[in-house]
Amino acid sequence: MNKKELLKQAVSEKKLVKIIAGIDNFDIDRVKQVVIAAEKGGANAVDISAKEDVIKMALETTSLPVFVSSIHPEELAMAANLGADALEIGNFDALYKKGLRITSEEVLEIVEKTVELAGNDVFISVTVPGHLEINEQIMLAQKLEEIGVDLIQTEGAAIVEPDADGARGLVQKASVSIANTIELVRNINIPVMTASGITSTTAPLAFAAGSCGIGVGSCVNRLHSTLEMTAAVMGIVDAVKIQAREIILSA
Repeated sequence: MNKKELLKQAVSEKKLVKIIAGIDNFDIDRVKQVVIAAEKGGANAVDISAKEDVIKMALETTSLPVFVSSIHPEELAMAANLGADALEIGNFDALYKKGLRITSEEVLEIVEKTVELAGNDVFISVTVPGHLEINEQIMLAQKLEEIGVDLIQTEGAAIVEPDADGARGLVQKASVSIANTIELVRNINIPVMTASGITSTTAPLAFAAGSCGIGVGSCVNRLHSTLEMTAAVMGIVDAVKIQAREIILSA
């Protein structure tokens, strides 16, 4: 089974754990740490920035499916040509840090241009901006389904400031993205993945909301060593496995 088939299997079995290095993380040594930790920790995929040397390093370093994130169709087409297993239009953190907001129309334009440049055979995931009103998110997701994208990713933490520390703060950060997941799962037929504020504490909540997988970023990539990152990934993967067993036992 090749990497794209493994990716699709993880999505269909609703157990995908994707570790996100960061759309604006171009530090090849830091990204390599994240990539190694993702594989050692038992994740199903990694998500990296659209820089040629970073992409080549990731493809050479890991046997996991590699997502490449960008909002520029030309960069995504380049990634596809280099052998990326999936293209991610999204992970808009870099924009939010600059105080910018992306519109539904802009997302659709990026997706259509990416499909035109990269072709229909590549696996495409699209993040639905968490700052949009939920009705607009649903309409955008439905249009993306019509276009033929493979996966929708939700977000929310980038626009939420938690008012508590610890587990309560984590739940607050993840709550918007999980709520968006619930609404989108109800209204589209393609798989929905939850990202933003996802940790070992909140991962089970995402799957309970109907998510096919989770995208995990800051709780891994902000750590300082590969060992710390690996331990964090293992904690998240274990939490997902426990959730899966509980679902089976309750069925």
